[in-house]
Amino acid sequence: MTRKKNGLRLAAAVLGISALALTGCTSAAPSGNEGSGGGDAASSPITLGTTDKVTSLDPAGSYDNGSFMVMNQIFPFLLNSKPGSPDPSNDLAESAEFTSPNEYTVKLKSGLKWANGHDLDSKDVKFSFDRQLKIADPNGPSSLLGNVESITAPDANTVVFKLKVANDQTFPQVLTSPVGPIVDDEVFPADKVLDDTEIVSAKAFGGQYVIDSYNKNSLISFSANDSYAGVLGAAANKSAAIKYYADANNMKLDIQQGNIDVAWRSLTPTDIQDLEKQDNLTVHKGPGGELRYIVFNFDTMPYGAKTADADAAKALAVRQAAANLVDRQAIATEVYKDTYTPAYSYVPQGFTGAIEPLKDLYGTDGKPDAAKAKKVLEDAGVQTPVKLALQYNPDHYGPSSGDEYAMIQKQLEADGLFKVDLKSTEWVTYQKQRVTDYPAYQLGWFPDYSDADNYLSPFFAKDNFLSNNYDNKDVDKLIAEQRGMTDTAQRTKAIEELQTMVAKDLSTLPLLQGAQVAVAGKDVKDVDKTLDASFKFRLGVLSK
Repeated sequence: MTRKKNGLRLAAAVLGISALALTGCTSAAPSGNEGSGGGDAASSPITLGTTDKVTSLDPAGSYDNGSFMVMNQIFPFLLNSKPGSPDPSNDLAESAEFTSPNEYTVKLKSGLKWANGHDLDSKDVKFSFDRQLKIADPNGPSSLLGNVESITAPDANTVVFKLKVANDQTFPQVLTSPVGPIVDDEVFPADKVLDDTEIVSAKAFGGQYVIDSYNKNSLISFSANDSYAGVLGAAANKSAAIKYYADANNMKLDIQQGNIDVAWRSLTPTDIQDLEKQDNLTVHKGPGGELRYIVFNFDTMPYGAKTADADAAKALAVRQAAANLVDRQAIATEVYKDTYTPAYSYVPQGFTGAIEPLKDLYGTDGKPDAAKAKKVLEDAGVQTPVKLALQYNPDHYGPSSGDEYAMIQKQLEADGLFKVDLKSTEWVTYQKQRVTDYPAYQLGWFPDYSDADNYLSPFFAKDNFLSNNYDNKDVDKLIAEQRGMTDTAQRTKAIEELQTMVAKDLSTLPLLQGAQVAVAGKDVKDVDKTLDASFKFRLGVLSK
């Protein structure tokens, strides 16, 4: 959140090695399993730096880019995507297909094992998805399984998903998403999220890597999982580490000095410009599905359903006024040096079906219009200035978030229509409080899979992951219908219609669309291969 998944992605995390010991690539990386050949590329450890944070290693307990990044290294999936491609391929699966319009059948490879020696079979698969639906953690990705009616495991190697909507064209992609990691049914509880340290101590891993040591949001060290036999193949390195930074300036210094091999999420645009000039580094850019936006809580925002002066029409006018006042281009240029572009819809440009309804509905051709904002408030009988509590996060979405939201505050207040109470909270707390405590707040989205539906279902279907109390039955109905449309033109039209419908409701306010950026040492190979449209960063493709 993701994504995440930003996003996402969109969303990963960090018992044994002190982050203070991470003074150089060689000393920082895990010591075990490195091999003995000094010239062997597969023996060279890889260290990645990030300002992202881990909420939970349990797939049922997090839905953010930082958590999902680690899950992608340590958990197996039924379907996954090869580096360089967004398309689903068999991972644990031997085959996966619709055996009837409402049944998707997966046959597992035989002889699969977890890193702890437990059997990995259809019981684990059924258990993994059943517990997602049972726990339904408000910060988890269970909403992605909204089309699943039931899951059966008729034998040890077969799993059948019965779907509510026939011919769900997104379902193979869902199996690659944050709701897709398969977990060990002998380790994880069926009805609650498991603590990270228990997952690590149980060695409940089945992906390319196992975790050797874990210091949450400080340092994780990995070694290659020799028993992994999925689509990603053997890791190009035998060991890797993720170092977590509270300050992007320290990450910038470490990549400049060669103390880490890759810096990924998030450096400031100015930092990236500076690092592009450094001879020992390469700035890598990949296709961007990131979306940055403001969420409105329909219960607690001004005139929300549970406020003392609840009034749905006035609440809508407040959201519309904000949409008329924000200057996306100014934020993109002045804060992000045009490493982001303005977003006038809920589906980023470049995805099939993407249109720009907010450009037509609010402002003047995408530019702010204070007169329109004033009129919409007056017509609804809203007294000004509107007092709006607006929350943002200073670490998860990069160090420029403070500048971004200071500019948004200034834009909203410029004509006296709003009085903004702007506050910030660090990510781990932010994730827990956003659903209940914030009337309006920042989020970013990193897609779970490369389909326009992933920018619609998680946000606007009933019981969506935002938990912002938005509920439009017509939107919910069309979201479900478009998933089962096998005619591409018909489905594209439905996706376009959905964007216009939700733009009129404005349960979220899209602001910016971004790209993937990683800065790496010149000796690090295949960084570009992992910056693909699957939006999954793979440590296993990197070598030096």
